[in-house]
Amino acid sequence: MGDRPRGLIPSMDPLDLLLIAFVGLVAGAINTVAGGGTLITLPVMIVLGLPPHVANGTNRIGVVVQSAVASWQFHKEKALDLRLAVRLILPACIGAILGANLSLDLDEAVFKKLVAVLMILVLTVMLVRELPTFKRRRAERDEDARPTPLWIQISVFAAIGFYGGFLQAGVGFFLLAGLNLVSDLDLVKANAIKVMLVFAYTALAIPVFVWHGQIDWLAGGALAAGSMLGGWLGTKMTVSWGPLFVRIILLFVVLASSTHLLGLW
Repeated sequence: MGDRPRGLIPSMDPLDLLLIAFVGLVAGAINTVAGGGTLITLPVMIVLGLPPHVANGTNRIGVVVQSAVASWQFHKEKALDLRLAVRLILPACIGAILGANLSLDLDEAVFKKLVAVLMILVLTVMLVRELPTFKRRRAERDEDARPTPLWIQISVFAAIGFYGGFLQAGVGFFLLAGLNLVSDLDLVKANAIKVMLVFAYTALAIPVFVWHGQIDWLAGGALAAGSMLGGWLGTKMTVSWGPLFVRIILLFVVLASSTHLLGLW
C-alpha cells in the first residue's frame, strides 16, 4: 500500500470489495454464534492493502452492524434478556476504556499466550459442565443455591471489558463464557446478551477510530453489508439449532483462536 493516505482508498478494486463483503458474511455469522470472526476479517483486509491500524478500525464497522442486527433478531425471537444486558453494559464499557488506556504498559506477546491458555481452560470448564453427570449434580446443588451476587457479575464483566479494550481478539468468547458460567445462562440466551454487549462496547470505540482517521469507509461499507447478513444468519442458526450447535462451533473457534494467539499459524 506504500504511502497511501489513511481513510478512503480510491483504487480499491470492486472484486476486493466483494471479497470483503463475503468475508464479512462469514465472520458475522461466526461472531454471532461464538466469536473470533476478527481472526478472519483483519488478515484479509491487510492482505488487500489496508494498514493494520486502519484494518483494525474498519473492522469495528462490521462488528457494530452485525451486533445491532443480531441483537434485534434475538429480541424478536424472545431470546434476549434485555434487563440483564442493560445491567452489564456499563461495567463492560468502563473496563474496555481502562483496558485501552493501560494496554501500552503490558507485554502484549506474553498476554496473548496467557489468553490462549485461558481460553482453552475456560472452554474445558464450560464443556465439562454440560456433561449429563455434572448437569445433574449442578441441578441438585442449585435447588438451594442463591444466584451469583450482582457485584461478582459486574466485576467479571468489567474484567472482560478490560481485556476487550486491551486486545479485542476473542472477547466475544469471554463474554459468552462469563454469561454461561457466572450468570448460569444457556448458550443461546448467553449469545443474545453477548451480541448486545459487543454492540455497546464497539459503538463506544468507533468514534475514537474515526477521530484518528483509522477507518476506510469504502471497505467498511462492504464489510458492513456482508456482516449484516452474517449477523442475521448467525442468529437464526443459534436459535434454530440450539446449544449443541453453539458448543460445536465454540470448540472449533477457540481451538483456532488459541493456536493463532500462541503463534502456531
